[in-house]
Amino acid sequence: MEEPWNLEFVSYAVDCLLSFVTEFVQDWAANDMRVSIFKILLGWLLISLVSIHFAWKVYGITVNDMYHRQGTAGQNGGTPETATNFSGWESSAGDGSKPRRE
Repeated sequence: MEEPWNLEFVSYAVDCLLSFVTEFVQDWAANDMRVSIFKILLGWLLISLVSIHFAWKVYGITVNDMYHRQGTAGQNGGTPETATNFSGWESSAGDGSKPRRE
């Protein structure tokens, strides 16, 4: 049989959430400084998200095209038509072409 939820923990969590919400509502009604700062930050967040959304709608295709190369070069999901030569990358560890900095 499954174990029932620990009701003491759930009731404690609900009680904490309820006390936070009631304190926030009281501060909101009193127009406390914390609420003013919260309103400013919330407005800043919403304006930023809306601005990012509209900027992406306008410039998203341009930005996307800048970072995806066109053609069949084997990058960004394409398969190369010929075998690529990685001889410049394949070097032995002891050849000393790149000095190690410590």
